[in-house]
Amino acid sequence: MLHKELKTNPMTLRHPARLSNARICVFLVRLRKALTDWAAHLPPNLRGSLWLLASAVLFTLVGVMAKKLGQRFDSFQIAFFRGLAGALLTLPFLIRAGVVSFKTKQPMLQLLRTLLAATAITANFYALVHLPLADANAISFARSLFLVPLAIVFLGETVGARRAGATIVGFIGVMIVLRPTGTIEWAAFVAIIGALAVATAAICVKILLRTDSLLTLLFYAGVASSVILAVPAYLVWRPPDLADLLALITLGGVAVAAQGCFIRGFAIGEVTALAPVDYTRLLFAALAGYVFFLDIPDVWMWTGSAIIVASTLYITRREAQLGKQNPPPPPIAARDAGFVQQEDGKKQSD
Repeated sequence: MLHKELKTNPMTLRHPARLSNARICVFLVRLRKALTDWAAHLPPNLRGSLWLLASAVLFTLVGVMAKKLGQRFDSFQIAFFRGLAGALLTLPFLIRAGVVSFKTKQPMLQLLRTLLAATAITANFYALVHLPLADANAISFARSLFLVPLAIVFLGETVGARRAGATIVGFIGVMIVLRPTGTIEWAAFVAIIGALAVATAAICVKILLRTDSLLTLLFYAGVASSVILAVPAYLVWRPPDLADLLALITLGGVAVAAQGCFIRGFAIGEVTALAPVDYTRLLFAALAGYVFFLDIPDVWMWTGSAIIVASTLYITRREAQLGKQNPPPPPIAARDAGFVQQEDGKKQSD
């Protein structure tokens, strides 16, 4: 590539800056190819773990940035930029797909899921701003615990005594993190609402995928939720200067990148193998909280977090075992899109 640059543009030799930029481009291309070739030979679970570690680091960076920006801006405004970044990155795919992206057979459920997504984003940022990073992350993992009773009520799933017991133990861990003294801190309550909103939105996704396409879900989660977030953000809007605007845009981009790494990791590896890696967020959050804000997690936070991690890991592994014994039928939307293989052996997708 460098030889091509020099041949097509001899002026590069006379300009050291151009020559330096060309060398940097060559280095980056070769580095990317080397990393791609190296990763291709790794086991899927190891590759998935690396993606999850990257997401844990990026989520921690988002928490630090949100906490810094939260000193000057309301959580609604921060959440709006997060939603806007997601909308802008998904919009090209939606435009290419056409009007099919906007069509849904369950509009009210899509609206509910959109409201839940906006609530979860706002609650998450409020908790990150007003709680120690480690506490906010520990409470956020309660989403896995909320999924169990919600699946019973809305999906008609049957839960055995062991999973029910693990769920109860997990909620005890949440209460330990909250350090109840008769009253619950408002920010901690908002964090719990955020975890509940994430879990409820996940149930909605399971139901919606029976009839709607993935692109439709992306539209309502990205574009529609950002429109909803714009309303409360407008009410508390504080004009940012150039530096703050760049920081808000960067936060939104990093948050989307973190979510992308998270999804990519679980798409590559097995859930039961990767679930423990996701909890490294607690360690990164505790370290970042100490380095940037001098927050020192106490024994209650570590004890409660250990209980939450242990119970959710058990639930994850138990559900994986039951899933192998009784695999669920693919959703209608997946069959229609050709993402499964029919019983007659005719291939529908890779």
